[in-house]
Amino acid sequence: MRDVAIIGAGLLGLAAGRALVARGNDVVMLEQADVGHAGSGSKGSCRIFRLGYPDATYVAAARRAGDMWRAVEDEAGRRILLPTPQLTFGAGLGAVREAMHAAGAPCEMLTAREAAVRFPALRVGGPALLEPESCVIAADVALSALAASVPDIRTGVHVLRLADDGHQVTVHTSAGPVTARTAVITAGPWSGELLAPVGVPLPGRPTLEQVAYLRPTGPTAAAPIFICHAERAPYGLPVPGSPLYKVGLHPSGPVVDPDAQDQSEDQYLIGKLSEVAAKYLPGYDPVPAATERCIYDNSPDEDFVIDRIGNVVVGSGTSGHGFKFGPLFGEWLADLVTNAPGGLAPELRQRFALSRFRPASEVPSRTSSDSALAPRKRGAARS
Repeated sequence: MRDVAIIGAGLLGLAAGRALVARGNDVVMLEQADVGHAGSGSKGSCRIFRLGYPDATYVAAARRAGDMWRAVEDEAGRRILLPTPQLTFGAGLGAVREAMHAAGAPCEMLTAREAAVRFPALRVGGPALLEPESCVIAADVALSALAASVPDIRTGVHVLRLADDGHQVTVHTSAGPVTARTAVITAGPWSGELLAPVGVPLPGRPTLEQVAYLRPTGPTAAAPIFICHAERAPYGLPVPGSPLYKVGLHPSGPVVDPDAQDQSEDQYLIGKLSEVAAKYLPGYDPVPAATERCIYDNSPDEDFVIDRIGNVVVGSGTSGHGFKFGPLFGEWLADLVTNAPGGLAPELRQRFALSRFRPASEVPSRTSSDSALAPRKRGAARS
């Protein structure tokens, strides 16, 4: 019997695996496809590392995660966080600034003129908040570094059903059963399907987002990271090792069945991204040089889901803003697996709990072997 079986080798699963192995646990990780596969929410070349949230709790958590990413870099001997200035602007600017100050995070207010002089490749059209500690995350390098810490990752393995008898968890797979003292479900938008038959509520709304990569029109300086805090938030970041610049809208994609993703371009969203480029990025061709789809694992409130029910630990609901917290997620999940003292602060434990989706009295204290997870429609959870 293994100490821990992790279902889903995306960012959260790999980070949890790294943390658990470091604590001396015998870990097996089960992944239907490959690490960073085409249908994964963790795929791609880059993500934004930022501190700027309109919530001081998230600002503080991001600062902790930054220190942890640097430890991963030291272990791997590879750069993951690439320092890049960021400008935050839009209707939510004031709330972000207040939260940054409350958390003691460095930032600087710029007038529209100051922003234009210092960052001519980005047109903000108003005041902006400069974050000097933002970075571009080399996402593919990050996944590779985390995966290197987990000795037993089994790819191409389909999870058929899962059962917790109160003493151990049995994971029935296409390659045979795996037993473990604890199972960790980090299966992205497939997590709800795994948990539903045992009465654990995990409402989600998977969406298939569209991003575009822009080519510069001349030898101008690269644009910084930007986020416009508005109802539909446009964002952008330079691609590591490339002249391209990535843009997206958060959130904007259609609701999808994660088992039936159509990776072809959404022409309507491509048009909207071209509008973003024309409005904010004067040095880039608004016609994309390349495009990409990416699935979001959305929780109803965009807060994360980090919880334990019986011998099953759940990490889910990253809602398109979770990558920056990767190694911190890993430690939080490992704390729940090992029942470590401390771990998630009480306010975060309550905030991220599954019980917020229905009265706590209705959430089972443990999973039941009698109501074991039914066979999946099309194979195992992915990440």
